[in-house]
Amino acid sequence: MRRSRGLVGPSCTGTAALLIVLLCGTLVLSPTACYLGRGAWEEAKILSRREKISDILSDKSDASVDPITRAKLEVVTDAREYARDSIGLKVKDSFTAYSRLDHDTLVLVLSAAYRDRLAPYTWWFPIVGRVPYKGYFDFAAARRDADGLEEDGYDTYLRPSDAFSTLGFFNDPLLSTTLRADTFQLANTVIHELTHNTFYASGQVAFNESFASFVGARGAAAFFRSRHQDAAAARVDAEWDDDRLLGAFWTRLSTSLDSAFARYPNDKAARLAARDSVYRAARQLLVDSVAVQFKTIPPAYAERVKLDNASLLARRVYASHLDLFDAVWLRERRNVRATVAVVIAAAKHMPDNPFGAVQMWLANHPLVAE
Repeated sequence: MRRSRGLVGPSCTGTAALLIVLLCGTLVLSPTACYLGRGAWEEAKILSRREKISDILSDKSDASVDPITRAKLEVVTDAREYARDSIGLKVKDSFTAYSRLDHDTLVLVLSAAYRDRLAPYTWWFPIVGRVPYKGYFDFAAARRDADGLEEDGYDTYLRPSDAFSTLGFFNDPLLSTTLRADTFQLANTVIHELTHNTFYASGQVAFNESFASFVGARGAAAFFRSRHQDAAAARVDAEWDDDRLLGAFWTRLSTSLDSAFARYPNDKAARLAARDSVYRAARQLLVDSVAVQFKTIPPAYAERVKLDNASLLARRVYASHLDLFDAVWLRERRNVRATVAVVIAAAKHMPDNPFGAVQMWLANHPLVAE
């Protein structure tokens, strides 16, 4: 996708930060301890700057809050209430506080992958175990680690993230980095993150993020329609159409790469050559056939977007089988709340294969023509 949403992993807040500090004591001065200690320190700074959004909005005399920021905070509050009342999401205390940061980027997120197969490089952390990405508050360290992995023969993908979720365990504040987004994306992000509060399938990162991408998009469009802002809703729908178009492209590209790698199981050089050929063809297809269908993405995106194994796997986390969720939504008469309930129930029924569970539900509920 065009940006990273819903970072779940090494970043955490509150009690989790305290646990990290305690764990650091057992790891002495290891690199992991230093990394986690920096994360705990940065999280503590975020928490120390929390202000209640309700207090900010009620204080009309606060000159430090400009009209645009105030209007965006109102959108956040309204989107949160809509997510709770109309979609049925568990909002808990998320997005009731606001933290102003000193910089424009919250963290840099690093992903890496093997060049001769579609397999991610992973990192291990206490509590969360192995994850296919690593978030950095220290941007110089992020770039150094990316360079080191490149030298070791991995593809790398380093990108900014402006929001994260602790899955509802703690009071996730709205960050000033998140508030830089336009109102369309802001409502989407709030509902996306609140979806994680409501349901998170253990060990199913791609399902969780892709499902949240769906709920964020369709939920934000429904939110704007409830406010009679049809132009805003149409914009969110158009962005979702582009996301689904790219999601299908990433899926086809992954299939082509898997087939190319499978043809040369014991010849790394041949696999690398086949990979380069697949990516050249994919670039041409993206420029000539996919980009011309974009509604909200500039055509130049197709020419400059990074294409390698690391970036592909990272994008697929947020864009796997998006049409499955839309298919349920259509069968539920475009009702986001009903769709969320169906998908969560199906995923709980088959926790080891939530995508398969949704497919099974669709097979048992054929679409009826309206």
